[in-house]
Amino acid sequence: MKAIVIYEPGGPEKLIYQDVPTPKVKPGWSLVQVKGFGINHSEIFTRNGLSPSVTFPRILGIECVGVMADTTDPERLPVGQKVISIMGEMGRAFDGGYAEYALLPNEQICPVETELDWATLAALPETYYTAYGSLLNLRIRERDRVLVRGATSGVGIAFLRLLRARWQGIHVTGSSRSLRKEAQLVEAGFDEVIVDADGVLQTEQQFDRVLELIGPATLKDTFSHTAEGGIVCSTGQLGGKWYLNDFEPIMELPANGYLTSFYSGNVYGKRLQDILDYVAKYHVNAVPERVFSLEEVPKAHAYLDGAHSFGKVVVVV
Repeated sequence: MKAIVIYEPGGPEKLIYQDVPTPKVKPGWSLVQVKGFGINHSEIFTRNGLSPSVTFPRILGIECVGVMADTTDPERLPVGQKVISIMGEMGRAFDGGYAEYALLPNEQICPVETELDWATLAALPETYYTAYGSLLNLRIRERDRVLVRGATSGVGIAFLRLLRARWQGIHVTGSSRSLRKEAQLVEAGFDEVIVDADGVLQTEQQFDRVLELIGPATLKDTFSHTAEGGIVCSTGQLGGKWYLNDFEPIMELPANGYLTSFYSGNVYGKRLQDILDYVAKYHVNAVPERVFSLEEVPKAHAYLDGAHSFGKVVVVV
């Protein structure tokens, strides 16, 4: 089979398109024919050698969509069944989705029913699943003023589309490090864009619900822009900081407010089907911004590394 193999950390050029043996099934594991997958910032992180637990060579890819090619669980995972797999140790402790086939543990292969095309389906698992879980935890109401901090990211755009499809009139603000992408964000559906300068929002506004995608690097500043009784969902870590230091909840959380979080590693097969059903029910435009081929994975990484990246990037195999 064809696959993208990385032998040592570095730039996109370290991702090598080559022939490798197609994996064989073993007890408790089955073979998925990969039809598509999203490119994620965590994979760029690993590519750069910043995931200490990952050894090389490795086929990266923390997610995939596809069909069952060979199975050790024919009742739940019959050959031909459409499936999604995300997270676990996929692409980290064992080879992941950057290939024509992936050998995966049965417990992390989720059968799904959908008529979505492969490019759209490939955009959903990690990115839209994360956005959907965050949306549920934020307990959105149509009257809320919502802030997406880190709006140009794939999860930020996915969250916006999920909101807009269900609550067309809801007021949604996006933050970005500059106004260079303001027109793109407004065209995507944000009502306004505010600058996030060195971790400080350049506004006096208060918000009822905040999707925090920058993470601990900006979380305290986010609290200062959260209205009384508001909810902040800390989901992303785009700021490159993993821990919140010197945090005193009593003084720093908004009055009568809530801090929650969502992590795409909290994988439930039913929730994966729920997001597919939500997309179908509310006619969510989940089409990715860019689609690459398997051979073009290095180009996809280079695009996401660049200053002009926007929204979700997928590969269709």
